[in-house]
Amino acid sequence: MTLPAEATGGLPLDGVRVLELSSYVATPLCGLTLAQLGADVIRVEPPGGAPDRTRLPMADGGTSYYWTGLNKGKRAIAVDLSTDQGREVVSDLATAADVVIANAPYSGAVTAQALRERNPALVHIRLSGTWTGAPSVDYLAQARAGFPQVTGPQGHAVPVNHVLPAWDVAAGLYLATGVLAALHGRRETGRGSGITLALEDVALATAGNLGVLSQAQFERVGRAADGNHVYGTYGRDFELADGHRIMLVVLTTRHWHCVLEVAGLGEAVAGLERALDIDLDDEQVRYAHREVISALLEPWFRRQDLEGLTAALDGRRILWSAYRTFDEAAEHLGENPLFAEVDQPGIGRHLAPGSPLVFDEQRRAPQRAPRVGEHTDDVLAEHRDEAHDTAQVQSRIRDSPDTNRRTA
Repeated sequence: MTLPAEATGGLPLDGVRVLELSSYVATPLCGLTLAQLGADVIRVEPPGGAPDRTRLPMADGGTSYYWTGLNKGKRAIAVDLSTDQGREVVSDLATAADVVIANAPYSGAVTAQALRERNPALVHIRLSGTWTGAPSVDYLAQARAGFPQVTGPQGHAVPVNHVLPAWDVAAGLYLATGVLAALHGRRETGRGSGITLALEDVALATAGNLGVLSQAQFERVGRAADGNHVYGTYGRDFELADGHRIMLVVLTTRHWHCVLEVAGLGEAVAGLERALDIDLDDEQVRYAHREVISALLEPWFRRQDLEGLTAALDGRRILWSAYRTFDEAAEHLGENPLFAEVDQPGIGRHLAPGSPLVFDEQRRAPQRAPRVGEHTDDVLAEHRDEAHDTAQVQSRIRDSPDTNRRTA
C-alpha cells in the first residue's frame, strides 16, 4: 500500500526537525533520507538558491533534475549566511531544531559550538573532505582509495573513476545513520551530540572493510583492471546473438551447476577438471580459471537471443541480468511501487522514487522538491509562534504560587 504524499503519520522520525545547511550530494542525501523517514527537513539556502540548483542534468525549463531528486519532501528557506543577521536567523531556528546538517565550517553564530551552546540537546553533524579538515570531493576520494586503478578494461593503463559518486552516497547514508544513533542516545541521556565525518574516510574505511588495504599491508598486491570480471568468484558479461549484453554472476556451487546444466557443458567441464586436476566447484578455482571457463561459455551465449535466454534461465535462480540504458530502465519504473507520480515545478509530472525502506508493508509516496525560499515566511512565522508559546509557558511557571513558595 502506498500512502499519499501528504500523509505524515506512522513514520519513525515524525516530529523531528532538521536544519540542512548543505549542497551537492552527501549532505542533501542525508537530509532526504531523514525526510523520507518522517522528519521535517528545512533546507537553508542563500537568496537565489544554492549553487547545486543548476547542476546537470537540467530540464528544458532550467530546473535541475539532479537537485530536485535529492531534495524531495523538504522545505526551503532563503537566508544569507554571509551576514550577521542571516546567521542569527539560523541560530534562532536551531534553538527549536533537533538536528543540524552542515558541510562547511560556518562562522559566527552558526558554528557547531555556538549552536550547541544555545541548544545543548542539538545533534550537529558535519561532513568534511578529509580527517584534517582539508576539502575533498568524491572523485578525489576515489583517487586516493585505489579503486580507479582496478576499474576498466583489461590492459587499460589509465585509472578509471566510477561515474556513480559512490563515496558521496555512502557518506550521506553514514551521516543519516549517525543522526539516528545520536537521536537514540539523546532519548536515553537528554544530551545532544557533535558528529563529524570525512568523505575520504568513508572511501578508506570501505576499502579497509573489504580487506584490500589489509592485504596491501602484508603483500604487494599488484592488482590490475580486469574488465567486467567479478573479483574473487566467477562472473562477467557476455554478448548475445541479437547484440544485447548480459551480466552473469556465479556465487555458489548450485549456481555453477545450474549454469553448466542449462548450457549443456557438464561433460566438457568435467573433462577440463580431469585434464587440469582442478575442482571448479571451488569458487577461488573458478576465479583463477575464469578465462578458460569463459572460452566454454561464450559460444553458447552467442547463440542465444535475449528472449530465448530469458526462457532458458528463468525459474532456475541463476544470477543474471541484461544491461539497460537509463532510457530503458526508465521505461519500467511504473512496474515498481517504489515510484509514484510527482508534479515538480519546472519539470512537470513524472515518476519519482520514495524511500526504499518499507514500514509495515506501507510506502509513503514521494513529495516534490521546494522552490527557492518557498517556505521562508512559514518557517519563520512558526518559529515566532513557538517561541511565544514557550515564553508564555515559562512565564506561567515563574508566576505560579507553587513556584513562588518553593523560591521563598
